[in-house]
Formats: sequence, structure tokens, C-alpha cells
Amino acid sequence: MGSKITIIGAGSVGATITYTLAQESYVSELVMIDINKEKVDGEAMDIVQGTAFRDPISIISGTYEDAKDSDIVIITSGLPRKPGQSRIELAQTNVNIVKSIAKEIVPAAPNAIYLIVANPVDIMTHAFLKVSGLPESHVLGSGTLLDTTRLRYVLSEKLSIAQKNIHAYVFGEHGDSSFVPWSCANVSGVPFSQYAAVAKSIGKEITEFTHDEMEDYVHVSGGEIIKRKGATFYGVAMAVVNLCGMLSAASDSVTTVSSMMHGEYGVSDICTSTLTVVGPGGVKGKLEVALSEEEVTKFQESSKRLQAVIDELDLN
Repeated sequence: MGSKITIIGAGSVGATITYTLAQESYVSELVMIDINKEKVDGEAMDIVQGTAFRDPISIISGTYEDAKDSDIVIITSGLPRKPGQSRIELAQTNVNIVKSIAKEIVPAAPNAIYLIVANPVDIMTHAFLKVSGLPESHVLGSGTLLDTTRLRYVLSEKLSIAQKNIHAYVFGEHGDSSFVPWSCANVSGVPFSQYAAVAKSIGKEITEFTHDEMEDYVHVSGGEIIKRKGATFYGVAMAVVNLCGMLSAASDSVTTVSSMMHGEYGVSDICTSTLTVVGPGGVKGKLEVALSEEEVTKFQESSKRLQAVIDELDLN
């Protein structure tokens, strides 16, 4: 018996996540829910008609009641930022949406793992956790998982090495205050500070880069895609589906997702991204890898930015 996954929100992100999940053998049931019934009906119909090429799977557009017994619930619903709208105004608008969803979905699927994708994702994860009453282990956000994949992509291009051999991460807010803890980054165990010399010694050609250039690439990638095509959804869909695989696997994995902090690096009572152990049952805890003093400061500053937004929100 495979996993039952409910996706709330049938916009570009939600529909692409559903389509990508429909290709995964560990998924047996998909439920799509959206306030726009015509849109969600069409998306479900379009996706299910291509499933003759895989083992049988159920894909329906339904209601919150249809989410009963879901193993994972993915929340993508939220509005994009409008011209002239402040970050806090957007956050409150989307928090209100998340609050209304929580009232409906949690009674229907009280034992599911909830994966928040709606932006601003760290704020939405914090809000959903607070209003849902669910255990912390059952609520996480996609956080800097996509940022980390963007980082590994550009590093693999510079270093001419497979992304799977690059162990580098993005910590903090899914936003401009995120950063790369280079002190713990490596290529198959070789520290980044040494890799260039090692690669050149065996005749590999690499492209020189600075840390700032790589972090800038991560920070501007989403905006560049939006400028060119209006939205980002393929990358985040693949990241979310990969995370669903971790939550459905037989053993735990380590990744960068947003979940509640409890004093790690001096940060508490806020959801943000560090190395996190996830697997069956959800969040298992933080892997508090050693950071430099400068990196700890960056992490704390990023967290303060999130806290400043949360302090302005109405979560009741």
C-alpha cells in the first residue's frame, strides 16, 4: 500500500507537485483541493489521464473530508505579492488563508505530516504550527531545500562535478537573509577550501568563483525566473516531491527544511532552516553541525528578521 497525499491549492505549484507525485511509485492516492472547483477538476482530470503508463493510482479533486487518512498534506495555497504591498501585509493575508485551511484540514487528517510550501514559507510554517495544535514533528516547511538545490546546481557547473557529490547547504530564511555555511561545505569529503587544488592536481578544469557570487545566485534565481516566465514551479515541485520521498522512506534523511527551533545556534520559538533529520513520522530533530562565529551571527540575524514579521502578525 503506497502513500496517500493531499495537495491543497491547484495553482501552478500545486498542480505541478501533483503531476510530479503521480510519477512516483510510492504514491497510491492523490487528492487535490482548491477553492476554484472548475480549475481543480480540470487539473485532476488532465493528470489522471496520463497514468495508464504506471501502476494503478487514484487521483481525484475532492473536499477536505476526502483527505481522511492522508499520510502527507501539502499546503501551497497563498496569494503572490502585489505591487506596493508590504511583506508584512502579504504575510498576514497568507496567514489568514493558512488559518482557515487549518480549521478544515486538521480535523479531517489529524495524523498526517503537514508540509507547508506557501510563501513566505517560514512564516506560514510557524503560523500553521501555532494554530493547528499539531505536534512539532508533524509540521515542516520546504524552507531552503530549493535554495540548496539551486546552490548545488551552480556549484556543479563551476566545479564540473555531479551535484550528488556536493555537500553544501543554505541556512536561514527562505529569502534574502539566507546564507551558505561554507565552513561545513565539501565535495565528497574534501573541504571547499581545498577542493580547487585537489581538482587541479588531477587535471580537472574548474571555474573560479567567490562565495558571494554563489550566494547572490541563490538569492536572485527565483526573481530571474519570475521576470522571464511569470512564476517558479518546476524546481519547487521537484524539491517537494523529493522531500515527500524522504517522509515515506524506510529510513531517515538529513536535509534543509523549516521547522521549530529550540535553542540551536541561540535561536528559539521560530521556524527556519538548518540541517534537519526527517523521515517516517516527520521531523526527528536538528543536526547541529559546528558553524563559525560569523555563520552563527548570520543565522541569528536571519532569524531576527523572521521574528520581526511574526511579532506584527495576528495568529488568533
